[in-house]
Amino acid sequence: MPAALSQNGATMRFLSNPRFLAVYSGALTIIFAAVVLGGAAMGRNQAFGIITARRINIVEPDGTVRLTISNRADFPGAWNRKKEYPRPDRRVAAGMLFMSEEGSEQGGFLWGASQLPDGSIQNHAHLSFDQYEENEVFAIDAGQEGRDKFSRITMVDQGDFPIEEKRKANDEIDKLPAKDQDAAWERFFATHRHDVQRLPLGRSPNGSVGLELRDTSGRVRVVLTVQASGDPVLQFLNENGKVVRELAGK
Repeated sequence: MPAALSQNGATMRFLSNPRFLAVYSGALTIIFAAVVLGGAAMGRNQAFGIITARRINIVEPDGTVRLTISNRADFPGAWNRKKEYPRPDRRVAAGMLFMSEEGSEQGGFLWGASQLPDGSIQNHAHLSFDQYEENEVFAIDAGQEGRDKFSRITMVDQGDFPIEEKRKANDEIDKLPAKDQDAAWERFFATHRHDVQRLPLGRSPNGSVGLELRDTSGRVRVVLTVQASGDPVLQFLNENGKVVRELAGK
């Protein structure tokens, strides 16, 4: 038998030896475990200088989304109980969305600015915080539309019904003829208190600054204003919106 064939045969017998196979498989297991554990450790503690992304979702270990940072094109819809609902109207700004432990929206921060072809400015920023399972109850807004500039703080009362009821109502009302939809919404909001402004404070597009205090129905009852001319005015109104007392100063 040629020496080369004899040597190859010995090698094959050695490689097929059960003891060798046991040692070999054990070594591979140790190496694999080291790679996996090392990779996991690196995943938990990686550091980056610059990250470029279109959208980032911050999630809990079970996958629940808690924070989304997104550009305008990939901005998410509305989140409720870990389910995302379409909101094409939100593709007008970049920003952030805050979500609860249950995967429902809790508020957000949006911003955008651009100059239109006619040279006019469109600038806006919005920060809001939501009631549990409902719409926003506190918001800060600032912006510019053409030459009109505004900035305000708003406090709002929301109803004590889950926003999912409004979502279901919207799905049903969308199926109605257009001429019947306004009446359907009036019937819905007759039993679902919603978006009642209580305190707007800020600068109006006309250049005045002021504060409005409203009752639980959203009716303006007290207005404190410094007009664009610099004149201060304090007004008291009845439930019908009529000024019953006014204090003015020069």
